[in-house]
Formats: sequence, structure tokens, C-alpha cells
Amino acid sequence: MKNIITQWILLMLTGCILVTANLTQAAQELNLMPIPEQVVQTHSSFRLDEQFTALVQGNPDNRIYEYTTNTLRRLAGRTGLFLPQDFITRSSKCEHPRMEINVQRPGKVELGEDESYQLLVTETAVTLNAATDIGAMRGLETLLQLLDADEKGYFFHTVEINDRPRFPWRGLMIDACRHFMPVDMVKRNLDGMAAVKLNVMHWHLSEDQGFRVECNTFPQLHLQGSDGLYYTQAQIKDIIQYAANRGIRVMPEFDIPGHATSWLVAFPELASAPGPYTIERKWGVFDPTFNPTIEATYTFFDRFFAEICTLFPDDYMHIGGDENSGKQWDTNPDIQAFMQANNIKDNHTLQSYFNGRLLAILEKNHKKMVGWDEILHPGMPKSIVIQSWRGRESLIDAARQGYRTILSNGYYIDLMQPTAFHYLNDPMPADMPLTDQEKQCILGGEATMWAEYVSPETVDSRIWPRTAAIAERLWSPGTVRDLADMFRRLNITSFRLEELGLTHIKNHDMMLRRLTNNQDIVPLQTLVELLEPVKIYTRGAQRDYTSYSPLTRVVDAAIADAPVAREFCELVDNYLAEPARGEHSAEILKQHLQIWKDNHDKLLPVIKTSPILAEIESLSLDLANCAAIGLTALDNIGQHKRPDKKWLDEQLSILKQAGAPRAQTELMVIPGIEKLVRYTAGH
Repeated sequence: MKNIITQWILLMLTGCILVTANLTQAAQELNLMPIPEQVVQTHSSFRLDEQFTALVQGNPDNRIYEYTTNTLRRLAGRTGLFLPQDFITRSSKCEHPRMEINVQRPGKVELGEDESYQLLVTETAVTLNAATDIGAMRGLETLLQLLDADEKGYFFHTVEINDRPRFPWRGLMIDACRHFMPVDMVKRNLDGMAAVKLNVMHWHLSEDQGFRVECNTFPQLHLQGSDGLYYTQAQIKDIIQYAANRGIRVMPEFDIPGHATSWLVAFPELASAPGPYTIERKWGVFDPTFNPTIEATYTFFDRFFAEICTLFPDDYMHIGGDENSGKQWDTNPDIQAFMQANNIKDNHTLQSYFNGRLLAILEKNHKKMVGWDEILHPGMPKSIVIQSWRGRESLIDAARQGYRTILSNGYYIDLMQPTAFHYLNDPMPADMPLTDQEKQCILGGEATMWAEYVSPETVDSRIWPRTAAIAERLWSPGTVRDLADMFRRLNITSFRLEELGLTHIKNHDMMLRRLTNNQDIVPLQTLVELLEPVKIYTRGAQRDYTSYSPLTRVVDAAIADAPVAREFCELVDNYLAEPARGEHSAEILKQHLQIWKDNHDKLLPVIKTSPILAEIESLSLDLANCAAIGLTALDNIGQHKRPDKKWLDEQLSILKQAGAPRAQTELMVIPGIEKLVRYTAGH
């Protein structure tokens, strides 16, 4: 082992590790995600066989033994090899280990813990060195990504890697309120988070639509405010431990003073307007708000957080604080009198008063406050953390004032925006107008999975694989920005995540079978892989939804950033850049377009016997018509034929109409076909 470590140090000293400031060729040739900070490939291989064993040394937490065991099981599952070790423990002995894991100390599951690691894979050994067992976990995930195969069998690429995260806060927010998310959903997504090196699960646990935590102090909160869908305290402790065993913090959010309907079902006397209240079944911003002017509110929260802060061990407690309409405050004469008597000029200042009172309660319970943009008020202590959802300006403003902050604007994965949009959205881009000291306030970012339009069946397909791209943005150097290579690696990462039980791929065909009433799904698949759900907040504007609306339609089977549609549009761009040399590209485009032109006749009989598909019949017909237009345009380009203006205008009009959303979905190949048509006019 000493010889290997010496070899490692010499490599470091002689500069053999290539820094990814230039996005090294080695990183591009491998299938790593996130890309490590420093990596060099030595272009050989470590052959994996049934003599592969592992030894953990040093002073780690016990969780690294379970993590190492799971790593071996994942290797065995991928390769079919009968690896000799069963469950690795602190007392496990191994005379000639093929992999040594050296850990200096147990890691603390807290903000700022050391997650760095060094991984050396030679032809004869694997050595993983880390200051903490959490860093060793990150290194084991990298090792799993190095697994490859050829005709001789399975192997690890030989590499020297020195890696650490760019940001200390790399999170995924799971909303369990709009639609309840069962324990198995939370756990499989924690596994996915660990695989891509995320380290914070932000758990949204109270909302107008539900209060999701068993509370012994005030049991009516969960008994009346949850429809029976809540986490027991035993389940919460189990999930927190499950996350900690993967080096992931769990930060709860209890959204107050607004978004509070489910609280006030049981405690209407704490509201700013008379009750009674019932659980909200629709989506949006609602008026029910805690009354910040009565002492009973703070007595209630003092007792509530005394229990909850003990249940959740993380240092940080998220209080929400967003989207308080203030309407109940405006119409309550007692609140208005309180404001006048205490020289509180507006609702913004009143909420600042509320936050200050709440902060004292949290600090008494040894917690630091986190909240959305709205909690930032003059006079708040610098210990709070601001989560920016409204825009980069609020992030910059908070950092300039010395507040630590995390970015979620641009990472709202529920809005169904493209992967590239999220990937290029950087918490701290090169042109960030902050001083070096102010930049230290940018802790990182969080993807946010709001749950208005997801169920446990569909939620994984909204989180993955796009969140893996966000994870890379938060872990890898800021210079890692190659979109083409990112998509290449993302496809592989998406496939690998399936072994963890994530359902983002396998549930897709299941949903199509249900939509077709167990008929041939291929024609429907051909259409759906070209559709995306409408983006931003337009889905709710196009049709009214409640918490009991079905989430089993074509829009729910469609995914963000549909790969076939994206790749078709990219192929069009490449072809039009040099059409004279693009015979092969033209042929591929024609093959796609011909399949789409013929697909409507195949799908129509399925639609006629499955009424749930009736809403997409016009989309299917439009795809066929637009594909025919694309074929004509390709022929015109190949023959150097310029069509007359009348034909051009007619085709563009048809394409525009076909691009209109229906069934809360959009045909994403229309822009590519339109480019072909417009190009013909330039000949």
C-alpha cells in the first residue's frame, strides 16, 4: 500500500494529473458524471474477476462497510460474477485485497464536511484514499462508473483521479405535500442522489394540501391535515438514517406563515381570518395565513419546534416564508391596529417581525433558519440562509449583504424545461458581479421537485435524468460545459440509475400499455417520444387540476427534453450547415420523417379503441402531415429546387398550427421541420 501511495504522490508532484479546466480528453472518453476535478486516464485496464475483494482501513464510520458491501453487490449484479465477500464489517479480514479503501476519520453529515477523495486504478490494484468515509462513498460511486466491458470480460479503466465538489450544498427538494410521496420513493431517490454525489435532501412537509409529519405535541395537525397520508416519526428517523448512511443531509421545510391551510384545519384560532378551514384540493397561492400578532401563535410554534427540532438532527430548518398574499392581514382590523401601534408600515415588515420571533425559537432549539427569498429583511442576522427561487438578482443581493445563499431559480425541474437550460444555469458563472469574499456566500443550489403534477408513478421521470446534469453543475468545475458530451454521458447515467430501483425508464412502457389498453404500444411510443409536456406554469392554465385529478394521460407519459425530438433537431442543424456533404444525414432525416408520416395510420386504430387517447388524435395527424412537408423540403434541398412563395407560406402556416399545444403537450420536432422548409427558400 505504501508503494501505491508513494506512486500517487509522485504523480501529483510531477503534474501528471490533468486539470479539467480544459475538460480533459480523458474525462470525455470516460463515462463519468459528475466529471471529477482532476482526472487522467492511463489507457490500460484492471480486469475484474471472482477474486476481487475489498478492505477498508483507517478510522471510518461503520456506514462505509455497508456502502462498500453494496458496491460489491452492484458490481456482482452488473457482471454476474460470484464475488467472494458477503457483508463487510470492521472486523472483516482480507490478506490480499484487490481494492483498499483508506479513511482517516468518520465524516459528519453536515454542511461543509470534506467530501474529497483520491482514486488510483492500476492494472493490479484499486486504491481509494479519503479524509472521511463520506468522501470514500463519493469515490466508490466514481469507481462504479469506471466499469466497462469487452470481449474478454469486465474491467475498470485505469485512472488517477483527485476530486472534490465545487459547492458544499448540492440538493434535491422533494415536495411530499401536493401529492404524498411514500417511503420507498424517498429512499430510491436518496440512492439516486448518492450516485450523482448530491448531499442535501430538502423535504417539503407542510403545504395548503397537506401536513405530512406525525406530531405528538399537536396530533390534530397530522390527523386532520393529511387525509391520513403522513410520515410516522419512526419512518422519518429511518429515512434520516438511510440518508446519513449515504452522506446526505435531510433538511425539513415547514412552510409558514402562508401556504398554511393544512395547519389551520386543526387550529383555526391561529389564523388571520375566521375558520373553519379544510384541506386545499387545488393548486396556487391561497390566503390562509398564521396570525403574527397574537402570542398564541408563538406559544404554538415554541412547542411545535421543540419536538420537531429534536426529530430532525440537521443544523438547518427551512421555514418557507414565500408567497404570502397578505390579504388576510389587510382585512383583519386587529392586525391592522397592531401594525399601527408598533409602527409596522407594511406586510413585508410584519413578516419580518414574524420571522424574527420564529428565529428566536429556532435558535433556542439550536437550529439555523433557511427560507425562500421573501425572508430576507433588513436586520435579519447573517446566520440565516436564503434560497433564491425568484431570480439571480435576489441571489446576488443576498450575497452582497453577507447572507449565505443557495440557487434554485433555473433548477425547477417540475417546469419541464430542457436539460441544457438547467445544465448551463450556474450559481456562480464566470461573470458573477461579486467580490471574492461575497462569492464565498454562494453555497450551491437545489433542484426542486414540486408535486402538483406528479404521482409516485411519474415523479422519477421528472427528477431523472435531468437532475444528474444539475448535480454535475454543482460538483464539477465551472469550465465543464460541453453539452454534446454531457448528453452522451447522461444517457449512460440514466441507464445506470435503474439498478437503484428508480422508475424513470421502466414505468414509461407500463403507462403506454395502460393508455393503449394493452395493445401494441409502438405507434403510441413513436408519437410520445416526440412530445413534451407544456412548460413553465401553462399546464394548470390549460386545464383545471385538483389533488385527485388523474396523472395517467399522455402528458404524464411524455418527458421533458424528449431525446428523439432533440436529436432530430440537432441533426437538421448539422445537415443544413453543409447540405452538400450531408447525404448520410439527409438519409437519416428521411428515415425519421417517413416513419412519422406513416405512423398516424398505425396509431388511429389504437386511438379508436382507447378513448383516453382521443385528445392526441389531432397531434398524431399533424405529425404525419408535417413529416410529409419535411420530406418534400428535403427533396427540394437535394434537387436545389426553390419552391414558390405560396407553397412556402402554406407549409409554414400548417407547421405553426401543428406547433400549438394540445392535451397539455407540444410536438417538439416542428422547429426542425420548419428549418428545413425555410432553408428551401434560400436556395
